[in-house]
Amino acid sequence: MTQKNRIIRKTVLPDDAERIMEVFAAAKGIMRASGNMNQWGGGYPSLEMVKTDVEHEGSFVIEDHSVIVGYFAFLASPEQTYSNIYNGQWTNDAMPYHVIHRIASVPEAHGVFKDILDFCFSQDKHIRIDTHRDNHIMRHNIEKYGFRYCGIIYLANGDERLAYDMIKTDP
Repeated sequence: MTQKNRIIRKTVLPDDAERIMEVFAAAKGIMRASGNMNQWGGGYPSLEMVKTDVEHEGSFVIEDHSVIVGYFAFLASPEQTYSNIYNGQWTNDAMPYHVIHRIASVPEAHGVFKDILDFCFSQDKHIRIDTHRDNHIMRHNIEKYGFRYCGIIYLANGDERLAYDMIKTDP
């Protein structure tokens, strides 16, 4: 962990539900303030999505001093929307991977992205992630961490996302 008093743990429902929804609202506020007006509209992400993440054993919260400051989903492959990639290609299309979705944090929690990625890479060396074209903060963080831009994928609803992956080779 980057922060001394942070832990990452599996989501516990219904106990964590209200705070997770508050974290999502805060993350949407960060997006809107940075000019990302279109991502995470129409009630997304929803508590139903969190429940699905829990069912797939991939729902996690980040706590700082016992207060939830972030959320993310860390799910095993395959990811259906990643089966077709346009204007590029994955680094390795045959190797199993995990995908990170729904990264969210409150504005006062710094370093959450690095904490999440450090945790995820401790679980799997091959990670894929995608983000909205207008999410400049997330794109910056993804690239700063060392992910490689691979191309464009489309969500089930047809929305475009920029796709990245990384295979850690160091021990």
